[in-house]
Amino acid sequence: MDSLTITEQLTLTKSPFLVRHRTLLRRVPIETLSLLCHSKTVIIAVFFLVGLAIGSFLNVCITRIPAGVSIVSPGSRCPECGSPIKPYDNLPVLSWIILRGKCRNCRTPISPMYPSVELVTAFLFVGCYLSFGLSIATVKWLFFSSILVVLIVTDYRERILPDAVNWFGVGLGIAFAIRVPPADGIARMLLGRQFGKALLQWGAGVLDAILGALLCGGLLWAAAILYKLVRGRDGMGFGDVKMMFMVGTFLGVRGAFLTIMVGTLLGTVIGLGVIFLLFVSGWKSALARRASKMGLGKVGTLRWAIASRYQLPLGTFLGIAAFLIMFFGPWTSSRWSLLPLG
Repeated sequence: MDSLTITEQLTLTKSPFLVRHRTLLRRVPIETLSLLCHSKTVIIAVFFLVGLAIGSFLNVCITRIPAGVSIVSPGSRCPECGSPIKPYDNLPVLSWIILRGKCRNCRTPISPMYPSVELVTAFLFVGCYLSFGLSIATVKWLFFSSILVVLIVTDYRERILPDAVNWFGVGLGIAFAIRVPPADGIARMLLGRQFGKALLQWGAGVLDAILGALLCGGLLWAAAILYKLVRGRDGMGFGDVKMMFMVGTFLGVRGAFLTIMVGTLLGTVIGLGVIFLLFVSGWKSALARRASKMGLGKVGTLRWAIASRYQLPLGTFLGIAAFLIMFFGPWTSSRWSLLPLG
């Protein structure tokens, strides 16, 4: 039938309409599966959907790892009533919108953190594809992004940077350095021209990752010790140091050092703003008045002292800075390196 003209087809179907011209039927080509897979729009959609699904899993990690609960079992359930969440109520973002942010069983509000993490992860996955294309480098940065999302949100909610996430990231960063090394070339520069050329490419990558972890993690560790000596109290936890071990294995010395600089700058600026807002809003005013009546000082001075001791999660700012360096800095494997790898 496809090769017949309109006249012949109408004749076969005994149509009462008379057609006097011979016009071949236009065949509409259907895009083959291989061409469809090379469509940029389709690839972006796939990365977005996969990012939503991974974001749902990251929510499990964020809520369970700090509590010491398995991320495998039991299945998802309402934290209030304990009822298992049905598969059709566990669709990323969509289920939260349909249920209007409440549990179907007990109507307890569900935190908007869940759809937010899913959407942010989806956009990060799309950003990795647009920045690094379809390559093994993209896989590296997808894992890095997922680890950072867990650390950023967990530190913000719980003031904890779990060892399980940090050390897993350190091992993963070193493993990826074999194929996608940090692009600063510090290892060959330190070894000199003669020994640097003799070093294999994968060996240089692993060494760059280890140097990034040790130097930048050690720098943050030294800063923490110095802060405690000067101020007499902890300014950061050791979790921040271990987080920089992980970031160093992925970004190398340059990238991790810039992460520390940008992260501490963000933390300082935002921290001062938060302290000012807490002071202006009268945060802990009742406590300051009781302390003042006990002769410990003026109310205003005590309020400022209390507000200034509010600690922001440094790991959250370090994670945001690491994203900025990954996407916008020239220190990842898809940009330039200090020394040629060949």
